[in-house]
Amino acid sequence: MINKGLGSAVHIVQMIIAEVLKHGGTAVDATAGNGHDTLFLARLVGSEGRVYAFDIQKKALESTKKLLERYGAAGQVTLLNTGHEEMDKLVPEPVDAVLFNLGYLPGGDHALVTSAGTTVTALKSAVELLRPGGRIGMVLYTGHPGGNEELCAAEQYASGLKGAGFNVIKINYLNRTAHAPVIILVEKAGDLLESQAATQNS
Repeated sequence: MINKGLGSAVHIVQMIIAEVLKHGGTAVDATAGNGHDTLFLARLVGSEGRVYAFDIQKKALESTKKLLERYGAAGQVTLLNTGHEEMDKLVPEPVDAVLFNLGYLPGGDHALVTSAGTTVTALKSAVELLRPGGRIGMVLYTGHPGGNEELCAAEQYASGLKGAGFNVIKINYLNRTAHAPVIILVEKAGDLLESQAATQNS
């Protein structure tokens, strides 16, 4: 169970994503892991929406599938056993939200971690897929090998997005160790509700 206070970086990102992801929406879980973010997104979009969940580990997708089935949310989720760097090829529609919970699979092989190159490729695709008003939420960890490089690469790309088209925020914990999780949020300028209404009326 995710801690619901500000002490949980994942919970902070989920609160911010929940503002723009509604019933019937479309979302991506770029790192399915054990399925908790996938379930969170699936509940928000409901049976009328769609979630695309990526993970290179079959074990992760099996856990995700079981969790979704337990809560009756498997029908709106497409599970993809590949890296999130394939997002631009496998997500066929604009999306309202993308979640990245980076690092390694909790309870899995700690040698299998996300990396700077593939994460930035996926982040670029996520930015292109976002509808106006849509948001990307990233939780990054630096306590494992390559984690700091991944954070620096994601931060460098996100900070280069033009201010007229995007709002980009970084959140740090000021009273924790240097390896505390870091949050990066990207919002595409524009009103999501107006965009959805225009899509439905076209």
